[in-house]
Parts: sequence; C-alpha cells; structure tokens
Amino acid sequence: MDVLRPPLIRIGGRVYRKNLIQEQAFPHEEEEDFCAGPGDCVDEPCDAFVVEETERGFQCRLDVPSPLYKYIIGKKGETKKRLETETRTSISIPKPGVEGEIVITGQQRSGVVSARTRIDVLLDSFRKKQPFTHFLSLALNQPAIQEKFLQFKEEVLEKCSKDHGVSSSLFQNPAKLHLTLGTLVLLNEQEIQKACDLLQRCKEDFVDQITGGQPLTVEVAGVEYMNDDPAMTDVLYAKVHMKDGSDRLQMVADQLVERFVASGLMLKEWDRVKLHATVMNTLFRKDPTEERNNTMTGKSSFKERESFNGQNILKLFENFHFGEVQLDSVRLSQRFSSDASGYYATSGQLCFS
Repeated sequence: MDVLRPPLIRIGGRVYRKNLIQEQAFPHEEEEDFCAGPGDCVDEPCDAFVVEETERGFQCRLDVPSPLYKYIIGKKGETKKRLETETRTSISIPKPGVEGEIVITGQQRSGVVSARTRIDVLLDSFRKKQPFTHFLSLALNQPAIQEKFLQFKEEVLEKCSKDHGVSSSLFQNPAKLHLTLGTLVLLNEQEIQKACDLLQRCKEDFVDQITGGQPLTVEVAGVEYMNDDPAMTDVLYAKVHMKDGSDRLQMVADQLVERFVASGLMLKEWDRVKLHATVMNTLFRKDPTEERNNTMTGKSSFKERESFNGQNILKLFENFHFGEVQLDSVRLSQRFSSDASGYYATSGQLCFS
C-alpha cells in the first residue's frame, strides 16, 4: 500500500483514511478484524457524530442493526474488550436479536470519538460482506412482454438446444423480468424505512423533473451477452432504450444510484448503471429462485458456473423484439420473495406519475 496515497473509506457521507498499521494476530477472533491503533483517530473531526457530555464524562449513541452486533463483540467478547481497553471507554450493546442503540461512554471525549470511529469502520468492513437483501428495480413483467419472452424461450430451445449448455433451466421467470439499478443490504425495519424515505426525496428532488410526472415508454429489443467470449456465456440480456431516443431513463437510474451511494445505503460499483434485462443466466441452473441477474456482486460464483454457447442465439435473435412497456415506478424489491403477481415483494416505491 502506498503510504502517501492510503485507501479511502466512505462512511455516512464522510471520507476516512485507512492508515497503514502493524498487523497483530488474534487467533481467537471469529472473523478478520479491522481496528486502527489508539492514536489513529486524532485527526477525525469531532462533529462527525454527536458526543454528549454527561455527569461522568461523555457518551455517544449509534443505531446498529442487531445482525451486526457480533462483529463488535467478537469471539468470547474479545473485540469489544480490546476496543474498550484501547480507547478507555465502555461499550453497551443490546442483547442479540434486540434492536436498539449501542452506547459508548468514557471520561475523555477523544476516547469516545475514537471508539465510535473504529466501530464505524469495523461495521463498514463487515457490512460489505453481507449478501444483499433488497434492490432497486423497474418491472418488465407486463403481460405483453411476458408473452414475447415465452416466445423467445420456445424458439431458442427449438433452434439452439443442441448448443453446449443451453437448456430450459437458464431462462428467467417471466413474472420476474426487470431492470436492476442497484443492490442494498438493509438489515432491519429502520434501514428499510430510510431507503423508502430516500426514494421519496429523490422523486421530489429530480425524478419528477426528468420524467415530467409521466411514465417512461421504453422498447425492449435485441440481445447481448455480458462476458468476453460468446461461446462461454454466463448472462444473456435484452437491451432496453427509451422509445423517444432520449437518455431520461439513464438519467433517472444514474442519479438514483448516486444519491443512494452518497447516503451510505448502496456501494458504488460502476460509473453508470448498465440498463439491461436478464433473460438467461447460468446462476438459474443451480438455483431457480436466484434473482441476482447482473454482475454487481457475487463474482466468485462465476467459477462454479457451467457456461453456455450463445453464438447461435446471438446471431438468430440479435434483433428480437420483446415489445414496448411504460415504466411507471422504481421499486424497492425484496430478494427471494414474490407478491400476488409473481413479481418480487415491494417494500416501497417511487411512482413517476
């Protein structure tokens, strides 16, 4: 690591330096730990979070989803003990499974600030390892689109079933056809509500201005593949574009993701959103309920996939027309779920009209 250009970690709208430190072995830790040295937080701004003065010193409260408590506690409580010892603070954590505030108390303000900052960095590291729970989506499961998709599936199996790896198990569930804008890890009701509230603010701040308060008419036509070699395809998707030729859908997608990244609810993975509707995916071969149909996360799973030869499909269906659809909302969709229509259960939504 270049000590003059240390990695930067974005937490809650602020940017922290990840300083080079001497690694220490803690054989009893449950998982890898990230803890800065006692003096590393001296340069942190004291107004990054609220530190209250009390009769006995200072305290700071922070909301942490209960599934993350274990990363602060550590195996046999060793991570928590080390934090308390090195920052000269006391850290109170609710019982497992009980949602509540973690309270840091100490006689010195600097110690409380140090403990809080180190907990933030620690949680940020482990949150990135959590599987996503929700995603922002645009539904493409209207009846006409589903009918054309089923026609596409039937013709592909009729004309290309002898190609290596091609089978009916690769195809998306037509009721779940969609565009994914980005994925989120929401671990309790408070975080889900925060995401819903942010969607509504986005509507007021820029979405209504871009859409004009009207649905966006898009055309779903043509197919393309994700990886470099069409003979070893993992994901085949339908291309989506605005019927009027504008970039309004791309603008909505990019600005939504930018706002969610800035809020800390989403990780930035690409410079712009790749608008695509997955129609075939080798992940579905192993797990038909798997809706992870783009390449944002889970890259390690690609090694376990059985790719298929998509060359003939690309030639024969290069310009296949799936139809036109009016997009009227962005949904906060819940992974591994279904509503009455067969689409993903919706935790919240932003309506265009």
